[in-house]
Amino acid sequence: MSQKRVLVTGGTGFIGGELVRALCASGATVTALVRSPTTVFAPGVRVVPWSQCSDAVAGQDAVVHLAGEQAVGVRWTESAKQRITASRVDTTRQLVAALAAASPRPGVLVSASAVGYYGARAGDEALDETSSPGSDFLARVCQAWEAAALAAQELGVRVVVARLGVVFDRGGGALEAMVTPFRMFAGGPIGSGEQVVSWVHRADVVGMVRRCIEDPALSGPVNVVAPGAVTQAELARAIGRVLGRPAWLRVPALALRARFGEGADPLLTGQRAVPEKMRAAGYVWQHPDLEAALGALLG
Repeated sequence: MSQKRVLVTGGTGFIGGELVRALCASGATVTALVRSPTTVFAPGVRVVPWSQCSDAVAGQDAVVHLAGEQAVGVRWTESAKQRITASRVDTTRQLVAALAAASPRPGVLVSASAVGYYGARAGDEALDETSSPGSDFLARVCQAWEAAALAAQELGVRVVVARLGVVFDRGGGALEAMVTPFRMFAGGPIGSGEQVVSWVHRADVVGMVRRCIEDPALSGPVNVVAPGAVTQAELARAIGRVLGRPAWLRVPALALRARFGEGADPLLTGQRAVPEKMRAAGYVWQHPDLEAALGALLG
């Protein structure tokens, strides 16, 4: 990706920070669009506040939009729902408006979405990028989020909506919260354990996002997941084996409902997303196997 000019939102986040580092290492010129102008990045990264969004977009080769308030593991009050939606949909509309005004205009917009687009599904139902959406809160947010991004196609911009799975790596994300009970010999499946987790290593998220930037054949929705989704029970057993800990102490659904209310839904349900477009594009996963990935991260 040498000499590419890439604008990134959400560049301080768990995924965005790693993407910014990888882009810089590849020789790209990175601009980070941030809420706080005091945000510090590595040397060479240009930092621009959101108030200057239109100026920042002009002249870029690509825009990667990863900004969004945490939506999983929080209680969904009405105000929280409004913030979750606005942090995704409103910012995407702002970016598309900036694209419309930009000259020269970036050639590609890669905008985050999530496998939550598909809603709660039975574990044996494989969901590729053509599968129908769900109807729960997160599914509706993802549909509005994607629609806002896809509006840029009318401007002649290639748009990719990256439907992210559950991202694993050291230093944060979902894995850190999952592993803590196992380290205290209190780990096990969440709820029934039958819900499917479409997981992906953070290194592969970065790799697939970069492929979406570079490959002109990729557009529309793309499932950014590993090839082998697992059930919650399978995930718990794999963590237990890697750490040498038991994996039998189940987290009751009632306890999660008491803590998070409706916000427990994405923890107690799941979907088996399959990365059909990335397979067709010839992407080679760095971490295709769950237990091997966990071994590298936790061993």
